Amino acid sequence: MAKALYSGSFDPVTLGHLDIIKRAANVFDEVVVAVLNNKAKNPLFSVEERVNMLEETTKDLPNVKITSFRGLLVDFAREENINVIVRGLRAITDFEYELQMAQTNHELLPDVDTMFLTTNILYSYVSSTIVKEVASYHGDVSHFVPECIEEKIKEKYVSVQ
Repeated sequence: MAKALYSGSFDPVTLGHLDIIKRAANVFDEVVVAVLNNKAKNPLFSVEERVNMLEETTKDLPNVKITSFRGLLVDFAREENINVIVRGLRAITDFEYELQMAQTNHELLPDVDTMFLTTNILYSYVSSTIVKEVASYHGDVSHFVPECIEEKIKEKYVSVQ
């Protein structure tokens, strides 16, 4: 069974993330989407909230499993018996960083390979950071995130005001 791992902070999940998840789900028998629990960041949503949002937005994809992890991605990949990491690329600047990460991961775990998927051009400028920036000024984020996520973002920014 071909299994892949797609990880990120997903704070919040965007249409670009979903594009990569859906396309990976068409290639692999199973896609594990793993939310990084990174204590160095100050996320808008808790890990549990991000897992729940991903479960909600991928509920129609039977071969997608949502989970969370902490620590090194390659350690999690080894635990899950996964040897392909999927990464999305929006621009050349993403490639430089992602190439370094892919090479580092391969050095740490030689059995792991990284597969890059270029993001649909409709979402090539979308990032969670941009979504949060726009939302913090009560801007319209409906073009960047699934409808069910838009409401959760609005609720967060009302509660932090």
